[in-house]
Amino acid sequence: MFKAILWDNDGVLVDTEGLYFQATRETIASVGVDLTIGDYRQLFLVEARGAWHLASARGVDEAAVRRLADERDRRYLELVAGGDTLLPGVREVVTELAARFRMAIVTSSKPEPFQRAHAATGLLRWFEFALTRDQYARAKPDPEPYRIACERLGLAARDVLVIEDSERGLRSAKAAGLTCWVVPSPLTAPSDFTGADAELGSLREVLVRLGGA
Repeated sequence: MFKAILWDNDGVLVDTEGLYFQATRETIASVGVDLTIGDYRQLFLVEARGAWHLASARGVDEAAVRRLADERDRRYLELVAGGDTLLPGVREVVTELAARFRMAIVTSSKPEPFQRAHAATGLLRWFEFALTRDQYARAKPDPEPYRIACERLGLAARDVLVIEDSERGLRSAKAAGLTCWVVPSPLTAPSDFTGADAELGSLREVLVRLGGA
């Protein structure tokens, strides 16, 4: 039996991945780059490379790329603050599991958009901590974020379950030696989840597999 659950955030708990795509697509379009959903999935959710090299290839200099990145981040914050981001069914599943497992969040989000996304969700009280992008050096698919989270919990890898929705998140969790169940979002569904310990259709299935209602 697992002692703790580590949750990805974007696309698992909150519906923000599409907003990040929108903000990036709008911003990079200003320099003539047409970023498709397939491009985004590969560059961000598989390779964790980002898209600014596409702007550089069009002759945009380094300073201008930094300005584009800042503009994208501002636009993303606007979009996140504009509505309810909580995914359907999350509150019920998290509330029930919190009574039986220690839980934490491991996210690639920076602190400000993470806090804005959860400003009205009421979820964070169920988690011991949230590991955001400023708290580790190497992002997913590197195993560092999940290794740090296990160290903070004081638990061995065998005692920890990870819930992810992306290929890079799966690779990060497995490289850290953890059990990883993937619940794909509509955005990540076409990805390759080879190596996942389970691929589930909903968070409700997580609850059922862990012996819940």
